[in-house]
Amino acid sequence: MPPRSRSSAPAAPRPPSPADVLGRVTLVTGKEEYLNERTVVGVRAAVRQHDAEAEFSEAAAGELTMATLGEMAAPSLFSTTRCVVVRALENLPEDSVAGLLDYATAPAEDVALVLVHGGGQKGTGTLAKLRKVGTVTEVKSAELKAHELPRFVASEVRAAGGSIDEEAAEVLVQAVGNDLRSLAAAADQLVSDFTGRRIGTAEVGRYFGGRAEATSFAVADHAFFGRRARALEELRWALDTGTAAVLVTSAFASSARGLARFVSAPRGMREADLAREVGVPPWKLRTLRDQSRGWDDQALREAIRAVARADSEVKGAGGDVAYSLERLVLTIAGLRGR
Repeated sequence: MPPRSRSSAPAAPRPPSPADVLGRVTLVTGKEEYLNERTVVGVRAAVRQHDAEAEFSEAAAGELTMATLGEMAAPSLFSTTRCVVVRALENLPEDSVAGLLDYATAPAEDVALVLVHGGGQKGTGTLAKLRKVGTVTEVKSAELKAHELPRFVASEVRAAGGSIDEEAAEVLVQAVGNDLRSLAAAADQLVSDFTGRRIGTAEVGRYFGGRAEATSFAVADHAFFGRRARALEELRWALDTGTAAVLVTSAFASSARGLARFVSAPRGMREADLAREVGVPPWKLRTLRDQSRGWDDQALREAIRAVARADSEVKGAGGDVAYSLERLVLTIAGLRGR
């Protein structure tokens, strides 16, 4: 039987059943810690569903020997069902690889073994060997790009039994940020508090509006609209409330790229096709269309250079982060309609 593989991003995966995990090895790979942990929790829940008295244990791969794995997987006096989680598989000692592969080839029927690899190149040889084993199911947690986060929010809302407007999902991302754990918690809170109602921007604004107005995206939007005073006000508020400088430059870079793609896109395209061409949700086209009226190719090139300079400075090339960001705001706002 060939090994199974599925992705845990961006949509919430189907919870595994006991048959999916017992007598098998679940290989969790990727850098998204929250998605990795959600897979581990899902395996544990499946084991508990099968046997409420099941025993659970964990180990660090760097300390794993076949003797310790055998002890953790062996039945006890209280339960024969076990769930064993081995973390940081990339640190597995070379002399333990062969033994782990032998176990993976014929895992104990009442044991769910979970191997968690944190991403990166270290240990990829072991991953390649495990992927060839028929009893191994790989769950990949790819890092989410910024444009995928609203879809992640929507999937979290659906998984919690609710529904959310596309624009509301985008606003929630702007308000909460890129941390998946925080986004999932916010989605769950909204579904819980607005049971039976489709979540729109009004519902998001009621809980997260103050935060949304102070986000890096709001700063960038005002600047690209040429609203110098409003952008500076939002920037100072964002920095005062702890918004990281790199998130501000990231928002400016995203806005510049979106605007450049919009301006250079072929004319006469349908809204859905244009949104795909530009790489933004359809509702965002309204903002880009309004912003684009004050921008030409030369101004956009200068804007992209200004964003790159500020990004370099806030990452260590400059001395005063606040000054670099204020200069960026003034530069971008001044370029519009020049």
